[in-house]
Amino acid sequence: MTQTRSTPQSDDPARVAAFEARIAAGESIEPKDWMPDKYRRQLIRMMSQHAHSEIVGMLPEGNWITRAPSLRRKIALIAKVQDEAGHGLYIYCGTETLGVDRGELIQQLLDGTAKYSSIFNYPTLSWADIGVIGWFVDGAAIVNQTILAKASYGPYARAMVRVCKEENFHKRQGYEIVATLANGTPAQKAMVQDAVNRWWWPSLMMFGPSDTDSPNTAELIRWKVKRKTNDELRQRFVNLTVPQAAAVQLTLPDPSLAYDATSENWHFGPIDWDEFTQVIRGNGPCNRERLEARRKAHDDGAWVREAAAVHAAKQRAASAAA
Repeated sequence: MTQTRSTPQSDDPARVAAFEARIAAGESIEPKDWMPDKYRRQLIRMMSQHAHSEIVGMLPEGNWITRAPSLRRKIALIAKVQDEAGHGLYIYCGTETLGVDRGELIQQLLDGTAKYSSIFNYPTLSWADIGVIGWFVDGAAIVNQTILAKASYGPYARAMVRVCKEENFHKRQGYEIVATLANGTPAQKAMVQDAVNRWWWPSLMMFGPSDTDSPNTAELIRWKVKRKTNDELRQRFVNLTVPQAAAVQLTLPDPSLAYDATSENWHFGPIDWDEFTQVIRGNGPCNRERLEARRKAHDDGAWVREAAAVHAAKQRAASAAA
């Protein structure tokens, strides 16, 4: 059921207080429930960026389907790319429960006014990149999305349950590719180490700006849309990944990595936030290429949307005449 959008005038203090009391009590907010306009807008912003990321994220890996080194690898990669399309669909459906049209959100992506994850604006230069994306990028997604499975907005949380199950498959697939290459010929190990070197820092940027620079984190935490801050999630990812790298005898490209027994955390070096900002602003290595690919796919699929619209109109006319 789609709720009529609230307006800022409807967000009177008494209703907001009652809403926040429900959040504090751990209740799930559903589409039929009243919610502050800003809560709705934050969800639409966050969920649409997530959905866009799933769709754009198909492109770097889809580029390697025809060049996978074996039929087994090809089948697994096709399945993964298909899964990402499904994830985008689940989340777009979730945004529609907030009273926004999916077509409007997709048009924002095509116009270049919507954001998606910075990580998908980097090129996949070798087959090893596919393994490292599965290990790092999907591993980072799991860290983030297992927390989102407890989000206060019911449709978003429920979508994450299935997404996380599939992301676990993606990470295992990627890590197996990495382990195979790391235990292969010297050339194969060098190839996978090069991929690790290129993807490590962009993967840390995936979690978003540091807590001191994030304009939305505090509000999202208060409303329990998020349960952990960007920096907390980033730290958990590092803690999980360092021993995984050691297990396959690969080196993470950070000379500052050091274990702190007191906090039980791996300390890591400074992130290049200038690079992150440039990529977010559309100046990454593949920003233009990614959007051009999405626009072409949208244009090429126009006939399908038109045919579906005609079919729907005929069905409505038949129902009305019955």
